[in-house]
Amino acid sequence: MTTKEIAGKTIHFDDSGFMADAKEWNNEVAVELAAEIGINPLTEMHWQVIEFCRQDFLANGDAPNVRRITKQAGIPTKQLYKLFPKGPAKKAAYVSGLKKPTGCI
Repeated sequence: MTTKEIAGKTIHFDDSGFMADAKEWNNEVAVELAAEIGINPLTEMHWQVIEFCRQDFLANGDAPNVRRITKQAGIPTKQLYKLFPKGPAKKAAYVSGLKKPTGCI
């Protein structure tokens, strides 16, 4: 486990590079995490996906996969890939402060 200073907070990351504790997350952390992976600025549509991912995680205990995001959040697949290019479920989980989604390589 490693730590990074983000938005004035010490954040813990697991061995996969994802936040180890979703409770350490806040909107400012999300903005910095997104910028770190080349997503800047976060638009209203990004926030819609992030909020869905966090709510789904709280309800199910796992970060949602692409299919779950597109079907349940109502975000078309093409749009999701534009918002979070090259691995949308993984990148959305990262920015949302969640662990790596099950099944992601």
